[in-house]
Amino acid sequence: MSLRSFMDGIAPHFEKGGKFEALYPAYEAIDTALYTPGHVTNGASHARDGLDLKRIMITVWMVAFIPVLAGSYYTGYHANEVMQGLGLTSVDNWRAFFLDGLTNYNPNSVWDCVVHGLAYFIPLYVTVFLAGIIFEIWFASVRGHEVNEGYFVTSILFTLTLPANTPLWMAAVGIIFGVVIGKEVFGGTGKNFLNPALTGRAFLYFAYPAQMSGDAVWVAVDGYTRATPLGNAAIGADYGVQWWDAFVGMMPGSFGETSTLAIGIAGLILLATRIASWRVMAGVLLGMVATASLFNIISSSNPMFTMTPQWHLVLGGFAFGMVFMATDPVSAAMTNTGRWIYGLMIGLMCVLIRVVNPAFPEGMMLAILFGNLFAPLIDHFVVQSNIKRRLARV
Repeated sequence: MSLRSFMDGIAPHFEKGGKFEALYPAYEAIDTALYTPGHVTNGASHARDGLDLKRIMITVWMVAFIPVLAGSYYTGYHANEVMQGLGLTSVDNWRAFFLDGLTNYNPNSVWDCVVHGLAYFIPLYVTVFLAGIIFEIWFASVRGHEVNEGYFVTSILFTLTLPANTPLWMAAVGIIFGVVIGKEVFGGTGKNFLNPALTGRAFLYFAYPAQMSGDAVWVAVDGYTRATPLGNAAIGADYGVQWWDAFVGMMPGSFGETSTLAIGIAGLILLATRIASWRVMAGVLLGMVATASLFNIISSSNPMFTMTPQWHLVLGGFAFGMVFMATDPVSAAMTNTGRWIYGLMIGLMCVLIRVVNPAFPEGMMLAILFGNLFAPLIDHFVVQSNIKRRLARV
């Protein structure tokens, strides 16, 4: 029996009147993830396009695995490097059950580094996916809605914002908060005005700051501390890394933010497939460059005033936020002019938060959330301006 025949055979149990009717959203989500739906539009007028919501979300999800692999490698590399320096031959946690038989914890081995990093990423991602999908299906069942592929993107992007040492229970709490408060309370996908992945990450940052920031969370070795280059910059210390090394990802940080090179490759794919808005990305980049350049010419005792645009680009979550978070089609501005304004605002606010607020050197997350709040207002004024301009021509 083929998988298609099996899915068709159990379908009556999940459809209206079946004993598992309440779980139809879960069945429908699995079925549409495996196969293209067989139904078509019935109305007289409709648009046909090969790029639907399913293909958009699955493409973003697949492209996100580029920074996943890069982040896993560098997470494992830094852990193996520290372990070698300390003379450790095994990790001091449950992951040793798997890692000891698969790796030698050698920082010069690509295999050892990738596997070590994935030993942290995979449990986090599985936990995040299962915890969030339960609430997605619950809300969809109550409302009679479908579970769409948007959660695939939310789950992987949320996981990529986490440090490797994030406790699994904490990751579950964060994604549940992001899904429920950031999306479902507003009606679900397409009706939320906040990015749910960033909403969950912001909740974790403010609810559990010790586990989400500081020097002890960035290297996957228990008891070892190392500041990120952005953290060093905020206190006027040496960055501890060369620009090129920071660009390729040779520095501690969250899974998805370390390698600007990997993020850039993913961004080019999203632009080539016309899934991400180039106007938003360009606006974010221009806003950052203009604001950072302005601070560079201002004399101040604050060491962050001297950080150049090149360093702002590669440090912290700027590049990851610009490519994957700011371009979220639901929470971003919808009009072309609005996308420019929205992007410029995020770039400006990111640098402003980083430079002016010494207690919060990473400003990209808050900048995007503020941009999400203003996006509907930006679109409103852009539309009204277009209406007034066209009326004036009459």
